Amino acid sequence: MAWEFSGRFRAEGTLVSNRFIDELMAGASGEYVKVYLYLLRHQDKAPGLAQVAEALHYTEGDVGRALAYWEKAGVLCQAGGQPEGRQKEGVERQKEEEKLPVLPPRSKDGVSRLSGDEEFAQLLYIAQKYMNKVFTQRECQVFAYLYGDLCLPAELLEYLVEYCVQNGHTSIRYMETVAINWHQRGILTLEEAKANGAGAGKDYFAVMKAFGLNDRRPAAAEKQYIETWFGSYGFAREVVLEACNRTIAATHAPSFAYADKILKEWKKAGVKNLSDVEDLDMIRRRQEKEKGERKKPEAKGVGEKKGGAPNRFHNFEPSGTDYDSLMMEKVRARMKE
Repeated sequence: MAWEFSGRFRAEGTLVSNRFIDELMAGASGEYVKVYLYLLRHQDKAPGLAQVAEALHYTEGDVGRALAYWEKAGVLCQAGGQPEGRQKEGVERQKEEEKLPVLPPRSKDGVSRLSGDEEFAQLLYIAQKYMNKVFTQRECQVFAYLYGDLCLPAELLEYLVEYCVQNGHTSIRYMETVAINWHQRGILTLEEAKANGAGAGKDYFAVMKAFGLNDRRPAAAEKQYIETWFGSYGFAREVVLEACNRTIAATHAPSFAYADKILKEWKKAGVKNLSDVEDLDMIRRRQEKEKGERKKPEAKGVGEKKGGAPNRFHNFEPSGTDYDSLMMEKVRARMKE
C-alpha cells in the first residue's frame, strides 16, 4: 500500500539536523525527542516550561529533565551561549582531538558483517554500559573496525574503554587512536596492555615523588613532559629521576621545564644511562678546570716589574679537544660492545 501526505502537511516543515538523527536520537527516550522537536519547531519563540508541558501533555518536571538531558548532550545551551565550564570543556576536548593523528578509513559494512558474532555484541553492550550511553552507528563501526579488521580481542577492547574513561578520555575517537597505537606497538593481549598501563603509572608516580608532589596526580602539561621524557626521549626511569633530583638541588622547587632542559641536553649528547651521565659530568668538570686555568691572572716572577714580559701562562694554547665529540664516540663504542 502506498502512502502520501495530505495537502496541509506538504508545504511547511521543520528542518531536523542529520547529526541529531545519526548520533543522538537513538540514545534518547521518546519523550525527550518530542521535547526536542517541539523546541525546534518554536525556536524563534523560546517557549517556557509551562507552555511545552501543556502542549505535550507532560509535567513541568518531565520537560525540565528533558531540557537538562539535551543541555548535557550539547544540543541546548542557556541564553547567551554555553555555560563557561561546559564551553571550556568542549574547547579543550576539541583541541585534544585535533592533535590526534589521521586514522585509516573504516569499512561501513563492518557492523553488519559481525551481526551474528555474540562476542562482538557483548563487547558493544559492555562498552555502552561502562560509558553510560547508546552508541551511534559510527561509534559501532569504530569497534567493528578494531575487533573485526585489526583482530583485537574483545577483552582487550573492554579494557581499552575502562582504561580511557578512568583517565578522563571519553571520546570514541581517542579510544580508537589508543587501540591503533597498541596494535602498531604489538600490544595485542590484555596482559600486555595492563603491563603497559602499569609501567606508565609507575613512571608518573616516580616523577611526582621525586618532585615531592605525592598528594596529587600530574596535571595535563606535567603529564605531557613525562610522556616526552619516557616516550620521545626514550630515557630509563633512573635517568629521568636523576634529572628531577638535580632540578630540586638547583632550583629548590619542582620544575618540569628545568628538568626538561637537562634531559634535552642529555639526549643531544647521546646519554643512555647513568654511567653516560657520569662520563658527561667528568668531561664538563675537566673543561671547566681548563677554562679556569686559562683565566688565571698573570703570575709575576721575583723582582719582576709591573708591565714586564708575559710569563709562560700567556703563551698557553687551548688543546682544541672537542669533549662533546669524545663523549659521543664513547657512547657509540659502548653500544657496539
